[in-house]
Amino acid sequence: QLQLVESGGGLVQPGGSLRLSCAASGYTLDSYGIGWFRQAPGKEREGVSCISKSGGSTNYADSVKGRFTITRDNAKKTVYLQMSGVTPKDTAVYYCARDLSLKARLFSGCVLSERDYDSWGQGTQVTVSS
Repeated sequence: QLQLVESGGGLVQPGGSLRLSCAASGYTLDSYGIGWFRQAPGKEREGVSCISKSGGSTNYADSVKGRFTITRDNAKKTVYLQMSGVTPKDTAVYYCARDLSLKARLFSGCVLSERDYDSWGQGTQVTVSS
């Protein structure tokens, strides 16, 4: 069974940077697209970014385009989310999960639809504050 564990969260000042990691165990990672989601207090969970199983295709939410970068290292079984230029609006618990969409499984893409994901990690807290 695939297990995903997030790490790298913490307190960061506005305008700063942080890199989150999503480490996999139980299965090789290169068979799956992986997505990052986040949930702020009192809000629904939203998709942030996703990456195809090969790493050749990525998607970003409009709110993070140009600031966040998703990458993966299949040899290390890890997906990363590099966050730059963070603002207090980026404060949330960040989760990674496996993309089971048709696009991810058959067409080497990824989607940011929560219903297409499983194997959720436990989350890592990111707090942006001065």
